[in-house]
Amino acid sequence: MATAAKTPKPAARSTPLDPLDLYGVRAALTEEERLVQDSVARLVDEAVLPVIQRCFEEHRFPRELIPRLASQGLLGSSITGYDCAGLNAVCYGLICQELERGDSGIRSFVSVQSSLCMYPIFAYGSEEQKQRYLPRMARGEVIGCFGLTEPHGGSDPANMKTHARRRGTDWVVNGAKMWITNGAIADLGVVWAMTPDGIRGFLIEKGAPGFSAPEIQHKFSLRASVTAALYFDNVVVPESQVLPGVLGLKGPLSCLTQARFGIAWGVIGAAQACLRQLLDYTAGRELFGRPLAANQSIQVRLADMARRITTAQLLALQLGRMKDSGTMTPAQVSLAKWNNCRMALDVARDCRDMLGGAGISAEFAPIRHMLNLESVITYEGTETIHQLTIGRELTGINAF
Repeated sequence: MATAAKTPKPAARSTPLDPLDLYGVRAALTEEERLVQDSVARLVDEAVLPVIQRCFEEHRFPRELIPRLASQGLLGSSITGYDCAGLNAVCYGLICQELERGDSGIRSFVSVQSSLCMYPIFAYGSEEQKQRYLPRMARGEVIGCFGLTEPHGGSDPANMKTHARRRGTDWVVNGAKMWITNGAIADLGVVWAMTPDGIRGFLIEKGAPGFSAPEIQHKFSLRASVTAALYFDNVVVPESQVLPGVLGLKGPLSCLTQARFGIAWGVIGAAQACLRQLLDYTAGRELFGRPLAANQSIQVRLADMARRITTAQLLALQLGRMKDSGTMTPAQVSLAKWNNCRMALDVARDCRDMLGGAGISAEFAPIRHMLNLESVITYEGTETIHQLTIGRELTGINAF
Protein backbone atom coordinates (compact mmCIF):
# COMPACT_ATOMS: atom_id res chain seq x y z
CA MET A 1 0.00 0.00 0.00
CA ALA A 2 1.39 3.37 -1.03
CA THR A 3 2.18 5.76 1.73
CA ALA A 4 1.23 9.38 1.53
CA ALA A 5 4.06 11.69 0.58
CA LYS A 6 5.24 13.81 3.43
CA THR A 7 4.82 17.53 3.05
CA PRO A 8 8.28 19.08 3.00
CA LYS A 9 9.00 21.43 5.84
CA PRO A 10 9.60 25.01 4.81
CA ALA A 11 13.18 26.11 4.96
CA ALA A 12 14.03 28.19 7.97
CA ARG A 13 14.27 31.89 7.22
CA SER A 14 17.79 33.02 8.03
CA THR A 15 17.06 36.74 8.33
CA PRO A 16 13.94 38.58 9.50
CA LEU A 17 11.84 40.51 7.05
CA ASP A 18 12.44 44.21 6.66
CA PRO A 19 9.44 45.78 8.45
CA LEU A 20 9.38 48.60 5.88
CA ASP A 21 9.72 46.27 2.86
CA LEU A 22 7.85 43.06 3.64
CA TYR A 23 7.69 41.92 0.00
CA GLY A 24 11.32 42.64 -0.80
CA VAL A 25 10.66 45.40 -3.32
CA ARG A 26 14.29 46.49 -3.03
CA ALA A 27 15.40 43.11 -4.37
CA ALA A 28 13.38 43.80 -7.52
CA LEU A 29 15.35 46.96 -8.23
CA THR A 30 18.31 47.19 -10.56
CA GLU A 31 21.74 48.01 -9.20
CA GLU A 32 21.46 51.58 -10.51
CA GLU A 33 18.05 52.01 -8.87
CA ARG A 34 19.40 50.81 -5.52
CA LEU A 35 22.40 53.13 -5.79
CA VAL A 36 20.11 56.10 -6.48
CA GLN A 37 17.88 55.22 -3.54
CA ASP A 38 20.85 54.83 -1.20
CA SER A 39 22.44 58.12 -2.23
CA VAL A 40 19.21 60.06 -1.70
CA ALA A 41 18.60 58.27 1.60
CA ARG A 42 22.01 59.47 2.80
CA LEU A 43 21.21 63.01 1.72
CA VAL A 44 17.95 62.91 3.68
CA ASP A 45 19.63 61.46 6.78
CA GLU A 46 22.54 63.89 6.69
CA ALA A 47 20.99 67.12 5.44
CA VAL A 48 17.18 67.03 5.69
CA LEU A 49 16.28 65.29 8.94
CA PRO A 50 18.59 67.40 11.15
CA VAL A 51 16.88 70.66 10.08
CA ILE A 52 13.37 69.83 8.92
CA GLN A 53 11.58 69.97 12.27
CA ARG A 54 12.89 73.45 12.93
CA CYS A 55 12.06 74.55 9.37
CA PHE A 56 8.51 73.28 9.77
CA GLU A 57 8.11 75.15 13.06
CA GLU A 58 9.58 78.34 11.59
CA HIS A 59 7.51 78.13 8.39
CA ARG A 60 10.75 78.17 6.37
CA PHE A 61 11.84 76.31 3.26
CA PRO A 62 15.52 75.26 3.61
CA ARG A 63 16.85 76.92 0.47
CA GLU A 64 20.37 76.02 1.56
CA LEU A 65 19.61 72.43 0.47
CA ILE A 66 19.08 73.35 -3.20
CA PRO A 67 22.78 73.08 -4.19
CA ARG A 68 22.99 69.62 -2.59
CA LEU A 69 19.83 68.47 -4.38
CA ALA A 70 21.20 69.79 -7.67
CA SER A 71 24.68 68.35 -7.23
CA GLN A 72 23.21 64.85 -6.87
CA GLY A 73 21.30 65.22 -10.13
CA LEU A 74 17.85 65.25 -8.51
CA LEU A 75 16.48 68.20 -10.49
CA GLY A 76 15.06 67.05 -13.82
CA SER A 77 16.50 63.60 -13.15
CA SER A 78 14.38 61.87 -15.83
CA ILE A 79 15.37 64.27 -18.63
CA THR A 80 18.06 63.13 -21.05
CA GLY A 81 20.58 65.76 -22.09
CA TYR A 82 20.79 69.42 -21.06
CA ASP A 83 23.02 68.51 -18.08
CA CYS A 84 20.28 66.30 -16.61
CA ALA A 85 20.82 62.81 -15.18
CA GLY A 86 18.67 60.84 -17.64
CA LEU A 87 17.49 58.35 -15.00
CA ASN A 88 14.54 56.02 -15.50
CA ALA A 89 11.08 56.49 -13.99
CA VAL A 90 11.65 54.06 -11.13
CA CYS A 91 14.73 56.02 -10.10
CA TYR A 92 12.67 59.20 -10.07
CA GLY A 93 10.06 57.45 -7.95
CA LEU A 94 12.67 56.31 -5.46
CA ILE A 95 14.07 59.85 -5.30
CA CYS A 96 10.60 61.12 -4.40
CA GLN A 97 10.11 58.33 -1.85
CA GLU A 98 13.31 59.09 0.02
CA LEU A 99 12.83 62.86 -0.11
CA GLU A 100 9.30 62.59 1.30
CA ARG A 101 10.62 60.34 4.03
CA GLY A 102 12.27 63.58 5.07
CA ASP A 103 9.36 65.91 4.38
CA SER A 104 6.66 66.44 1.76
CA GLY A 105 7.90 70.00 1.30
CA ILE A 106 11.31 68.84 0.07
CA ARG A 107 9.76 66.34 -2.33
CA SER A 108 7.31 69.02 -3.51
CA PHE A 109 10.17 71.35 -4.37
CA VAL A 110 11.90 68.70 -6.48
CA SER A 111 8.62 67.54 -8.00
CA VAL A 112 7.62 71.02 -9.14
CA GLN A 113 11.08 71.82 -10.48
CA SER A 114 11.36 68.51 -12.33
CA SER A 115 7.87 67.42 -13.40
CA LEU A 116 5.94 70.67 -13.64
CA CYS A 117 8.58 73.08 -14.91
CA MET A 118 11.50 71.31 -16.56
CA TYR A 119 9.31 68.62 -18.13
CA PRO A 120 7.03 70.99 -20.13
CA ILE A 121 10.05 72.96 -21.35
CA PHE A 122 11.67 69.70 -22.43
CA ALA A 123 8.48 68.26 -23.96
CA TYR A 124 6.97 71.38 -25.55
CA GLY A 125 9.64 74.06 -25.61
CA SER A 126 11.75 75.28 -28.48
CA GLU A 127 15.39 74.23 -28.65
CA GLU A 128 16.37 77.77 -27.67
CA GLN A 129 14.12 77.57 -24.60
CA LYS A 130 15.57 74.19 -23.63
CA GLN A 131 19.14 75.39 -23.95
CA ARG A 132 18.38 78.61 -22.09
CA TYR A 133 16.64 77.12 -19.08
CA LEU A 134 17.13 73.37 -18.57
CA PRO A 135 20.87 73.27 -17.74
CA ARG A 136 20.52 76.14 -15.26
CA MET A 137 17.42 74.56 -13.72
CA ALA A 138 19.27 71.26 -13.34
CA ARG A 139 22.03 73.13 -11.48
CA GLY A 140 19.48 74.85 -9.25
CA GLU A 141 20.44 78.27 -10.59
CA VAL A 142 16.93 78.89 -11.94
CA ILE A 143 13.96 77.84 -9.80
CA GLY A 144 10.60 77.26 -11.45
CA CYS A 145 6.94 77.31 -10.46
CA PHE A 146 3.84 76.00 -12.24
CA GLY A 147 0.89 78.35 -12.62
CA LEU A 148 -2.33 76.42 -13.27
CA THR A 149 -4.64 76.46 -10.21
CA GLU A 150 -6.71 79.62 -9.86
CA PRO A 151 -8.42 81.27 -6.87
CA HIS A 152 -11.94 80.30 -7.94
CA GLY A 153 -11.12 76.57 -8.09
CA GLY A 154 -8.48 74.08 -9.13
CA SER A 155 -10.32 70.96 -10.25
CA ASP A 156 -11.70 72.48 -13.47
CA PRO A 157 -8.73 73.92 -15.37
CA ALA A 158 -10.81 74.29 -18.53
CA ASN A 159 -12.67 77.10 -16.73
CA MET A 160 -9.52 79.20 -16.74
CA LYS A 161 -9.86 82.93 -16.09
CA THR A 162 -6.23 83.93 -16.65
CA HIS A 163 -6.08 85.03 -20.26
CA ALA A 164 -3.57 86.21 -22.84
CA ARG A 165 -4.21 88.45 -25.83
CA ARG A 166 -1.90 89.29 -28.71
CA ARG A 167 -0.48 92.77 -28.99
CA GLY A 168 1.63 92.98 -32.10
CA THR A 169 4.28 90.26 -31.81
CA ASP A 170 3.84 89.99 -28.03
CA TRP A 171 1.24 88.57 -25.66
CA VAL A 172 -0.36 90.40 -22.74
CA VAL A 173 -1.28 88.19 -19.76
CA ASN A 174 -3.84 89.10 -17.08
CA GLY A 175 -5.19 87.01 -14.22
CA ALA A 176 -4.22 85.20 -11.02
CA LYS A 177 -3.04 81.81 -9.83
CA MET A 178 -3.25 80.39 -6.31
CA TRP A 179 -1.53 77.75 -4.14
CA ILE A 180 1.63 77.79 -6.24
CA THR A 181 4.54 75.80 -4.79
CA ASN A 182 7.90 77.61 -5.10
CA GLY A 183 6.06 80.71 -6.35
CA ALA A 184 7.70 83.29 -4.10
CA ILE A 185 11.25 82.01 -4.73
CA ALA A 186 10.83 81.15 -8.41
CA ASP A 187 12.91 82.78 -11.10
CA LEU A 188 10.61 81.42 -13.81
CA GLY A 189 6.91 80.65 -13.97
CA VAL A 190 5.45 78.11 -16.39
CA VAL A 191 2.06 79.81 -16.59
CA TRP A 192 -0.99 78.53 -18.40
CA ALA A 193 -3.43 81.06 -19.83
CA MET A 194 -6.49 81.01 -22.05
CA THR A 195 -6.01 82.51 -25.51
CA PRO A 196 -8.49 82.89 -28.38
CA ASP A 197 -7.10 79.63 -29.80
CA GLY A 198 -7.05 77.68 -26.51
CA ILE A 199 -4.81 77.23 -23.50
CA ARG A 200 -1.13 78.02 -24.01
CA GLY A 201 1.97 77.86 -21.82
CA PHE A 202 3.97 81.03 -21.15
CA LEU A 203 7.46 81.28 -19.63
CA ILE A 204 7.35 84.37 -17.43
CA GLU A 205 10.49 85.45 -15.62
CA LYS A 206 10.67 87.01 -12.18
CA GLY A 207 10.78 90.79 -12.33
CA ALA A 208 8.57 91.12 -15.41
CA PRO A 209 6.55 94.36 -15.03
CA GLY A 210 3.09 93.58 -13.66
CA PHE A 211 4.07 90.13 -12.31
CA SER A 212 4.05 89.58 -8.54
CA ALA A 213 4.21 86.44 -6.37
CA PRO A 214 3.41 87.11 -2.69
CA GLU A 215 3.94 84.19 -0.33
CA ILE A 216 0.92 82.67 1.41
CA GLN A 217 1.32 82.76 5.19
CA HIS A 218 -0.34 81.04 8.16
CA LYS A 219 -0.34 77.55 6.68
CA PHE A 220 -0.65 74.57 9.00
CA SER A 221 0.50 72.16 6.28
CA LEU A 222 3.62 72.09 4.09
CA ARG A 223 5.16 74.70 6.36
CA ALA A 224 8.65 73.82 5.12
CA SER A 225 7.55 74.64 1.58
CA VAL A 226 7.02 77.97 -0.19
CA THR A 227 3.46 78.55 -1.39
CA ALA A 228 2.40 81.70 -3.21
CA ALA A 229 -0.20 83.45 -5.27
CA LEU A 230 0.72 84.73 -8.74
CA TYR A 231 -0.74 87.96 -10.12
CA PHE A 232 -0.51 89.16 -13.71
CA ASP A 233 -1.42 92.77 -14.50
CA ASN A 234 -0.84 93.41 -18.19
CA VAL A 235 2.32 91.32 -18.19
CA VAL A 236 3.95 91.49 -21.64
CA VAL A 237 5.38 88.17 -22.84
CA PRO A 238 7.32 87.98 -26.11
CA GLU A 239 6.49 85.23 -28.58
CA SER A 240 9.88 83.65 -27.84
CA GLN A 241 8.62 82.88 -24.33
CA VAL A 242 5.56 80.89 -25.46
CA LEU A 243 5.82 77.08 -25.46
CA PRO A 244 5.37 76.27 -29.17
CA GLY A 245 4.77 72.55 -28.95
CA VAL A 246 1.36 72.36 -27.27
CA LEU A 247 -2.10 73.92 -27.42
CA GLY A 248 -5.01 73.08 -25.11
CA LEU A 249 -5.33 71.18 -21.85
CA LYS A 250 -3.01 68.41 -23.03
CA GLY A 251 -0.01 70.44 -21.92
CA PRO A 252 -0.83 71.10 -18.27
CA LEU A 253 -2.54 67.74 -17.80
CA SER A 254 0.51 65.87 -19.10
CA CYS A 255 2.63 67.76 -16.58
CA LEU A 256 0.24 66.76 -13.80
CA THR A 257 0.57 63.12 -14.85
CA GLN A 258 4.33 63.38 -14.36
CA ALA A 259 3.93 65.02 -10.95
CA ARG A 260 1.27 62.56 -9.77
CA PHE A 261 3.59 59.69 -10.60
CA GLY A 262 6.19 61.13 -8.24
CA ILE A 263 3.60 61.73 -5.53
CA ALA A 264 2.45 58.10 -5.70
CA TRP A 265 6.00 57.10 -4.76
CA GLY A 266 6.75 59.98 -2.42
CA VAL A 267 3.97 59.40 0.09
CA ILE A 268 5.28 55.87 0.70
CA GLY A 269 8.35 57.47 2.25
CA ALA A 270 6.21 59.57 4.59
CA ALA A 271 4.28 56.49 5.70
CA GLN A 272 7.49 54.52 6.21
CA ALA A 273 8.93 57.30 8.37
CA CYS A 274 5.83 57.23 10.58
CA LEU A 275 5.80 53.44 10.92
CA ARG A 276 9.54 53.27 11.65
CA GLN A 277 9.21 55.75 14.50
CA LEU A 278 6.14 53.99 15.87
CA LEU A 279 7.84 50.59 15.84
CA ASP A 280 10.67 52.03 17.92
CA TYR A 281 8.26 53.79 20.26
CA THR A 282 6.02 50.79 20.94
CA ALA A 283 9.04 48.55 21.51
CA GLY A 284 10.51 50.86 24.13
CA ARG A 285 7.39 52.25 25.80
CA GLU A 286 6.22 50.19 28.79
CA LEU A 287 2.66 50.21 30.06
CA PHE A 288 1.16 47.89 32.68
CA GLY A 289 4.45 46.07 33.02
CA ARG A 290 5.12 45.24 29.37
CA PRO A 291 6.06 47.04 26.15
CA LEU A 292 3.23 48.46 24.10
CA ALA A 293 4.30 46.21 21.22
CA ALA A 294 3.27 43.15 23.27
CA ASN A 295 -0.41 44.11 23.06
CA GLN A 296 -2.61 42.47 20.45
CA SER A 297 -4.40 45.70 19.60
CA ILE A 298 -1.07 47.41 18.90
CA GLN A 299 0.21 44.56 16.73
CA VAL A 300 -3.01 44.45 14.72
CA ARG A 301 -2.73 48.16 13.95
CA LEU A 302 0.97 47.89 13.10
CA ALA A 303 0.24 44.95 10.81
CA ASP A 304 -2.49 46.90 9.04
CA MET A 305 -0.09 49.76 8.38
CA ALA A 306 2.47 47.35 6.97
CA ARG A 307 -0.20 45.82 4.73
CA ARG A 308 -1.15 49.20 3.34
CA ILE A 309 2.44 50.29 2.79
CA THR A 310 3.31 47.00 1.07
CA THR A 311 0.34 47.33 -1.28
CA ALA A 312 1.39 50.87 -2.15
CA GLN A 313 5.00 49.80 -2.78
CA LEU A 314 3.98 47.08 -5.22
CA LEU A 315 1.55 49.38 -7.00
CA ALA A 316 4.20 52.09 -7.36
CA LEU A 317 6.83 49.67 -8.65
CA GLN A 318 4.50 48.25 -11.28
CA LEU A 319 3.50 51.79 -12.28
CA GLY A 320 7.15 52.68 -12.66
CA ARG A 321 7.87 49.66 -14.82
CA MET A 322 4.90 50.55 -17.03
CA LYS A 323 6.10 54.13 -17.32
CA ASP A 324 9.55 52.98 -18.35
CA SER A 325 8.06 50.61 -20.93
CA GLY A 326 5.82 53.35 -22.35
CA THR A 327 2.54 51.61 -21.44
CA MET A 328 1.44 53.74 -18.47
CA THR A 329 -1.85 55.65 -18.79
CA PRO A 330 -3.05 58.73 -16.85
CA ALA A 331 -5.85 56.67 -15.29
CA GLN A 332 -3.33 54.23 -13.85
CA VAL A 333 -1.47 57.18 -12.32
CA SER A 334 -4.75 58.42 -10.85
CA LEU A 335 -5.33 55.05 -9.19
CA ALA A 336 -1.86 55.08 -7.65
CA LYS A 337 -2.11 58.69 -6.46
CA TRP A 338 -5.52 58.03 -4.91
CA ASN A 339 -4.57 54.74 -3.23
CA ASN A 340 -1.15 55.76 -1.97
CA CYS A 341 -2.09 59.20 -0.67
CA ARG A 342 -5.04 57.74 1.22
CA MET A 343 -2.76 55.02 2.59
CA ALA A 344 -0.13 57.49 3.78
CA LEU A 345 -2.59 59.87 5.40
CA ASP A 346 -4.35 57.03 7.22
CA VAL A 347 -1.01 55.61 8.43
CA ALA A 348 0.20 59.01 9.64
CA ARG A 349 -3.06 59.66 11.47
CA ASP A 350 -3.00 56.24 13.14
CA CYS A 351 0.64 56.62 14.15
CA ARG A 352 -0.14 60.01 15.64
CA ASP A 353 -2.95 58.43 17.66
CA MET A 354 -0.84 55.50 18.87
CA LEU A 355 1.84 57.84 20.18
CA GLY A 356 -0.69 59.12 22.69
CA GLY A 357 0.02 62.58 24.07
CA ALA A 358 3.47 62.52 22.44
CA GLY A 359 1.75 62.35 19.09
CA ILE A 360 1.03 66.06 19.02
CA SER A 361 4.69 66.96 19.61
CA ALA A 362 6.92 67.98 16.73
CA GLU A 363 9.60 65.83 18.39
CA PHE A 364 7.81 62.96 16.63
CA ALA A 365 7.41 62.92 12.85
CA PRO A 366 3.82 61.63 12.40
CA ILE A 367 2.07 64.93 13.26
CA ARG A 368 4.24 66.77 10.71
CA HIS A 369 3.71 64.14 8.02
CA MET A 370 -0.02 64.01 8.82
CA LEU A 371 -0.42 67.75 8.38
CA ASN A 372 1.61 67.72 5.16
CA LEU A 373 -0.36 64.83 3.71
CA GLU A 374 -3.61 66.75 4.17
CA SER A 375 -2.28 68.93 1.34
CA VAL A 376 -0.70 66.16 -0.71
CA ILE A 377 -3.98 64.24 -0.91
CA THR A 378 -5.59 67.44 -2.24
CA TYR A 379 -3.11 68.89 -4.71
CA GLU A 380 -2.42 67.50 -8.19
CA GLY A 381 -6.03 66.29 -8.26
CA THR A 382 -8.20 65.72 -5.20
CA GLU A 383 -9.10 62.22 -4.10
CA THR A 384 -12.57 62.63 -5.61
CA ILE A 385 -11.15 63.67 -8.98
CA HIS A 386 -9.06 60.49 -9.13
CA GLN A 387 -12.00 58.35 -8.03
CA LEU A 388 -14.12 59.79 -10.83
CA THR A 389 -11.28 59.23 -13.29
CA ILE A 390 -11.32 55.52 -12.44
CA GLY A 391 -15.13 55.50 -12.51
CA ARG A 392 -15.01 56.87 -16.04
CA GLU A 393 -12.60 54.12 -17.05
CA LEU A 394 -14.91 51.48 -15.59
CA THR A 395 -18.19 52.76 -17.02
CA GLY A 396 -17.25 54.85 -20.04
CA ILE A 397 -19.38 57.67 -18.60
CA ASN A 398 -17.91 61.04 -17.64
CA ALA A 399 -19.44 62.06 -14.28
CA PHE A 400 -17.32 65.18 -13.73
